[in-house]
Amino acid sequence: MRRKLIALLMILSLSWTMVACGSSNSYNQSSPPSNNRIVNAPNQVSEGRFPVQQATYDDGDGTYTLMLLNTPPGKPPTYRTANLQMARLTEEQIAKGEKTTLEVKGNDAVMYLTEDFKIEYVHTVTENQTNPQTGQPQTVVVRRESNFWAPFAGALAGQAIGSLLFTPQYYVPPMYQPGGIMRGYGGYGSTYTQAAQQYQSKYNQPPAAVKNRQTLRTSGNLKTSSSTGKSSSKSSKSSGSGVGSSNLKTSGKSKSYNQGSTGFGSSRRSPSRSFSGSRSRRR
Repeated sequence: MRRKLIALLMILSLSWTMVACGSSNSYNQSSPPSNNRIVNAPNQVSEGRFPVQQATYDDGDGTYTLMLLNTPPGKPPTYRTANLQMARLTEEQIAKGEKTTLEVKGNDAVMYLTEDFKIEYVHTVTENQTNPQTGQPQTVVVRRESNFWAPFAGALAGQAIGSLLFTPQYYVPPMYQPGGIMRGYGGYGSTYTQAAQQYQSKYNQPPAAVKNRQTLRTSGNLKTSSSTGKSSSKSSKSSGSGVGSSNLKTSGKSKSYNQGSTGFGSSRRSPSRSFSGSRSRRR
């Protein structure tokens, strides 16, 4: 009797294992992983409307980092996404005292901006160099520069797209320029692809974020230059935190390029900024 019971238990255990393995294989086949997709952090807010204190755009990977106010308990104030639409607040909304706001619905996010809201633009400067050890070409990150981008500043944006100004759209920044505030946009559309294509037609080259993503896919990594250049600084009263250009230390080979979340505190300058796991120094 005991032997029969043991045999029965072994059969049931084997059957359960086969069923579990079959379910796991079915899930893996139907949901292949995507290495190139930027996924929002699971602990971010997933629903609601929140005032935006500061915003940063990084053309190294096309990610926006927003500093939110009034987030629920247990949710961090920072929100990171590469899937951000933008629209201008209407005059009626501004008259009622509304400020720049982020509306989140699941994985969809729309930022409604005032006309003068400025986004900090972090620009990745790269060079193509030859690896002295392997003789192979490699992309080298020389430094990071920072400026400010005002998507809806002045009449430029309003005259260009009319009523679409108040409809959520994907926007690509204009080509990066150091110095004065960057106004307007490089491309827009109901999808990011449309916005990038419009940028391509305007400047005869893809947006910086698209080029950098392509570099990551083809070369596997970005390397950091051992040379250092002169860093510049600028001051500007803006919605975002003001940071000048920063030189990166030599980090040698890195398996991947990870953009850490940007820390915000106030509109004062930050003495240091962390990029790709390397510490940046102001000179």
